[in-house]
Amino acid sequence: MSHAHPYSNPNSHAADLFLNRELGLLEFNRRVLAQAEDPNNPLLERLKFLCIVSSNMDEFFEVRVAWVKENIRMHTTRPAPDGLSPEAAFHQIAADAHALVERQYRIFREVLLPALEKEGIAFLRRTLWNDAQRAWVKEYFDRELAPVLTPIGLDPAHPFPRLLNKSLNFAIELEGTDAFGRSSNIAIVQAPRIFPRFIKLPPEVSGVEHGFVFLSSIVHAHVDQLFPGMTLHGCYQFRVTRDSDLNVDEEDVKDLRAALQGELSQRQFGDAVRLEVADTCPEHIREFLLEQFGLSHEDLYRADGPVNLVRLMQVPDQVDRPDLKFPPFMPGVPKELRKQPDLFAAIRHGDILMHHPYQSFTPVIDLLQQAARDPAVVAIKMTVYRTSKDSALMEALIEAAEAGKEVTAVVELMARFDEEANINWAAKLERVGAHVVYGVYGYKTHAKMLLIVRREDGRLKRYAHLGTGNYHARTAKLYTDFGLMTANEEKCADVNDVFLQLTGLGNPGKLKHLWQSPFTMHSSMIAAINREADIARAGRRAVIIAKMNSLLEPALIETLYAASQAGVTIHLIVRGVCTLRPGVKGLSENIKVRSIVGRLLEHTRVFYFFHDGAEDLYLGSADWMGRNFFRRIEVAFPIFDAKSKRRIIREGLRPYLVDNTQAWEMQPDGRYRKKTPRGGKARGAQAMLLDELAAKARD
Repeated sequence: MSHAHPYSNPNSHAADLFLNRELGLLEFNRRVLAQAEDPNNPLLERLKFLCIVSSNMDEFFEVRVAWVKENIRMHTTRPAPDGLSPEAAFHQIAADAHALVERQYRIFREVLLPALEKEGIAFLRRTLWNDAQRAWVKEYFDRELAPVLTPIGLDPAHPFPRLLNKSLNFAIELEGTDAFGRSSNIAIVQAPRIFPRFIKLPPEVSGVEHGFVFLSSIVHAHVDQLFPGMTLHGCYQFRVTRDSDLNVDEEDVKDLRAALQGELSQRQFGDAVRLEVADTCPEHIREFLLEQFGLSHEDLYRADGPVNLVRLMQVPDQVDRPDLKFPPFMPGVPKELRKQPDLFAAIRHGDILMHHPYQSFTPVIDLLQQAARDPAVVAIKMTVYRTSKDSALMEALIEAAEAGKEVTAVVELMARFDEEANINWAAKLERVGAHVVYGVYGYKTHAKMLLIVRREDGRLKRYAHLGTGNYHARTAKLYTDFGLMTANEEKCADVNDVFLQLTGLGNPGKLKHLWQSPFTMHSSMIAAINREADIARAGRRAVIIAKMNSLLEPALIETLYAASQAGVTIHLIVRGVCTLRPGVKGLSENIKVRSIVGRLLEHTRVFYFFHDGAEDLYLGSADWMGRNFFRRIEVAFPIFDAKSKRRIIREGLRPYLVDNTQAWEMQPDGRYRKKTPRGGKARGAQAMLLDELAAKARD
């Protein structure tokens, strides 16, 4: 499968200026894993953080490691900006990933499992089952598992099976001859995906309030029943991770949706990139499996525990222990909306800023639902990048189309791992007469925009919603994002022009206020940084504060280095991977980088330029990455309203710069150091914002 090169012009950059992207992602996962170790976090939340690391690592191998391995296969000689060849990068990635996984399982075994057991939450080991537990498990196996398991004995008529990406499998070592005279000594059993990876036992059987057994333990205990008359020597769980990037050829494709539907069915069977096995698996079985998947010893990860920790994410939902979870909070509602049920009237009165999830996402859903049912609304246009399978927003679009309104949905079919859901919504929208377009092929539509056209007093008036996050009600409860509702004529006109680009043909017009990728955003960001540098050179105060998920784009990093050398004070709040080196004397000594990892996933993109006291402030959908600047359709929008601007600085920037409980400061070598209160007052940005914004709902 082909993977686009993620860098704009790697040959033009000195290796000592940049850090490696993949190693930076592993460093981010170390910060997430530290949340699982932190005793200040509730116990079941620590288990969730451990599972999040596994989920992140799955995607890391499916996408990033797959890309590195393809470059090795293609004999790519061009190094990335950090100067590492694909081979050298892979060796470092493998070493760091093995160390991370080993630490993860050690935390699971030595820290979390004993702590959970003390709280009456136990995973019962097969070797320690009592008679009642063994009887319960056997009954479960006979009733639920045995009828659906399909053992595959390997022989000339049954070659090694095609195993699904990330499925749980068992390699069974056998001896003997079956009824047909076959004497194969190995078989494969794949665990059905419909089954949970752990089963809850009744308390009277488990002996604890919340007792679980792993599905793998149940299979281990009774797998011999699948091979009657044979001698079983071993049963070893394993899991293969595959390249999951989709490959759609722009030259040949005529129908993107049909092409993607064809590719989706093959995603589960891409090239293998990682093999996980139980640590009890003997060497000859490991070697056999590596050979089947065409993998090396560096691709082998031995798990001292379940090979798929991701599925343990469901444990907290089955354990009613609020004292072991983060306390729930009630999202607030902007005061402009508390006494004004007519959202259009409220927006006409002035821009409405929402800070999710501290403030509710419900007003965004209400706005679209009101628009769908309002006879005065004549048209609705919306971008769809990621949304839920049961989305009230999509249902509102369908309702609007059924009511005869002009509905345009720009659905991004290439949103990684959400392609199938988006295809399904696109089909539903088309069936009710909505205009469904897939943006511009080769450029993902990542901008978050909603435009509503309403007839008022004999003329058409536009309303817009712009955001930093997806139109996804579930993630809006977990991700921090800003959203802006506005009736500003010029901003709405800009939004309308972007929609015209996406649905029609022609050259882009000049937008009055929005910065747009792939046309003006990169050059506008660089111009804003250079302007601060010029101000600093003139001896005046110059400050840049930027908050985002990732910082990778080499030209922009070099511009930040130059601004630092000119005397600009630069604060970067980058949750994930950052390839810029901060704090290097003579290069970046005026740049500080910090990452906030906590209860909520930091997702806001905020860009602040002091600009001689004008305090230019932009919100947007784009990180500072080559793909966001050059291969996506993104928008960054200015905040003019003084009250909203003050709020964003007060809520979206300042708390993160003083955080000393969830903040990690980046060092020049790419490692991170955790901030601690050190005798002073503990300040956590997310806790402060929950107190300030969510508490207002209780008032």
